[in-house]
Amino acid sequence: MAEESTSPFQIILGSSSKARKQILSEMGYEFTIMTADIDEKAIRMEKPEDLVMALAEAKADGIISRLQTTDISERKDNQILLITADTAEAIISRLQTVEYKTLDTEPTLLITADQVVVYEGKIREKPSSKEEARQFIKDYSGGCAATVGSVVVTNLKTGIRKGGWDRVEIYFHDIPDDIIDNLIEEGHVLYVAGGLIIEHEWILPLVKEVVGTTDSVMGLPKALVEKLISEAL
Repeated sequence: MAEESTSPFQIILGSSSKARKQILSEMGYEFTIMTADIDEKAIRMEKPEDLVMALAEAKADGIISRLQTTDISERKDNQILLITADTAEAIISRLQTVEYKTLDTEPTLLITADQVVVYEGKIREKPSSKEEARQFIKDYSGGCAATVGSVVVTNLKTGIRKGGWDRVEIYFHDIPDDIIDNLIEEGHVLYVAGGLIIEHEWILPLVKEVVGTTDSVMGLPKALVEKLISEAL
């Protein structure tokens, strides 16, 4: 990360996702990282769009709880952009405190996101085992899967919140068993929704068509992020 930021606000990426770090860097932002610890399995929704929005809001709650334990008076007077990965209504009431209201600072924006894979109408999150990851990828071979990802931007000073979700369809050529074995052995597919990593050098040549954007499949749709930042400000 460069020593001096040219951005009018600071960014905190609340995710350990390498893909989201990459996308945010490509967007020209500099950032630090902060994560939230929530029980994702405790949040269940029937529709994938509802699920990713609810999960992103819960992650934001976790991040805000951590932020409330820090001395915000020592932060810089410019904007802070907080991006979490996997999002916020309860946080507003907690943030409308004297401490936040009396700070003479620009708005703080909280950006959160989550993603699931949808295959044959069923929601897929991170694989629970190597066996499940293997079955996930075998299912995609010669077929189609979709990603549904959410982004929510909350202006923590005004309470304004803007959110949305994006869906992308991915069509695959046949995926050879040896490629699947190598992916499982490498292990990255165990930590992503649906075990799906289309940007991987072993998978990319096997992608027949992407109806949507690759950055959305990777977990952070650039256009949606920029749109919501603008609206929240």
